[in-house]
Amino acid sequence: MAAGVGEGAGRSPARPPLVVIGGPTATGKTDLAVRLALALAERGVPAEVISADSRQVYRGLDVGTAKPTLTERRGVPHHCLDLVEPDAPFSAADFVVAATTALEAIARRGGVAILAGGTGLWIRAVADGLPLDAIPHDPAVRTALEAELAAGGPGPLVARLRALAPARAARTDLRNPRRVVRALEIATLAGDGAAPPPRGYQGPLARIGLDLRDHALHRRWIEARAIGQLDGGILEEAAALRARFPENLPALSAIGYREAWDLLDRRLDRAGYLAVNVRRTVAFARRQRSWFRAGPGLDWLEASEDPLPEALRRTERLVGAA
Repeated sequence: MAAGVGEGAGRSPARPPLVVIGGPTATGKTDLAVRLALALAERGVPAEVISADSRQVYRGLDVGTAKPTLTERRGVPHHCLDLVEPDAPFSAADFVVAATTALEAIARRGGVAILAGGTGLWIRAVADGLPLDAIPHDPAVRTALEAELAAGGPGPLVARLRALAPARAARTDLRNPRRVVRALEIATLAGDGAAPPPRGYQGPLARIGLDLRDHALHRRWIEARAIGQLDGGILEEAAALRARFPENLPALSAIGYREAWDLLDRRLDRAGYLAVNVRRTVAFARRQRSWFRAGPGLDWLEASEDPLPEALRRTERLVGAA
């Protein structure tokens, strides 16, 4: 492979070859992305990582979001980390703008982009070109719905969504209050019509999914990460965030912070912290798995084996065809 792959004949330099690495949390997506970028660099092809994690965009949310440290990045350029403060709104549409800016810069440098993370909607927004600009948004409607959620819980909102927009309700995760609020906001403004068709990524694209067949092993990986975060400073990080921001900020709903505050306030002990953290993370991973497997096809690799050789082969084919 030769450098300059982002400037293939007949194709816009704004869209470099893109490798998607998606899948459930705690399966090694970030590590694979970094190792893949380093392997490409050894072959003369620059590669850069775009993080697709809806919590890693926030400054100060480091340990609790498993944000890669400078050491873990191993010199590989990373994009879409530390973009805003935790009290700033940041939507999927905002992510598309940031990711598109990164893609254009990577293309100008003749590189390969690796979009890695567990936020499925954000990955689809880039890889499938979901027309987020065509989905309505009204801050007043959103504020009113969030106030109703805080006052009465998700039940009444779920019932209203089912009555107002049954088709949209059927494709919404009704266990996730934030998704219910967003779906009801769209339904209030635009009815129950289908979303506009996706435009698709305008460049070479490979999709890789990373998961573990053995869910008991995955749970042990999740437990190990929770222990590492607890011993690695999440209590101090959570205390610093609580000193600056309200606990109910959406950004601070990331798994680990609520448990850390409960441990700091002695509502939980260490064992209780780990039990709650692991239980919530396992449930979250299950939802992520369902999301990714229900969407456009990923080529799944087994995370407990070394996924790098196969990921590298697929990327080399992608770049060779560019």
